[in-house]
Amino acid sequence: MQVKDMTVEQLSDLIRHIVEQCLDEYLDPDEEKEIKAEVKQQLIESLNSTKAGERGIPLDEAVKKLGLNR
Repeated sequence: MQVKDMTVEQLSDLIRHIVEQCLDEYLDPDEEKEIKAEVKQQLIESLNSTKAGERGIPLDEAVKKLGLNR
């Protein structure tokens, strides 16, 4: 499946999965590494927004920021 064929929900799930993989890769809990305070704060704010029902930035804005406009 190509990204252009995905629904917003499918793309969101894919991005979430990739982020989780990256976090697992970069933040090995066995190595007792600390997350930078500003990154931790951004993650907390993102989690709180999600819990409040906010779904992040609109897809068209994300596409624009990523330079994927055609």
